[in-house]
Amino acid sequence: MKEPVNLNKFRKYKIRLKKAENGNANAVKFGQTKTEQQKNILKNATQERRLDQAKREP
Repeated sequence: MKEPVNLNKFRKYKIRLKKAENGNANAVKFGQTKTEQQKNILKNATQERRLDQAKREP
């Protein structure tokens, strides 16, 4: 005979897999990695500073 299966663990395992799959799909659909986000924030900040430095007062 096979060993009995704890149905709560099985149910929670299925839910975890479904959430991970959904999260991966959302990451592809919407997201960037954290390093990409930080790189873009840094890039935008430097561009803003350069633009402010080049501003001329009338």
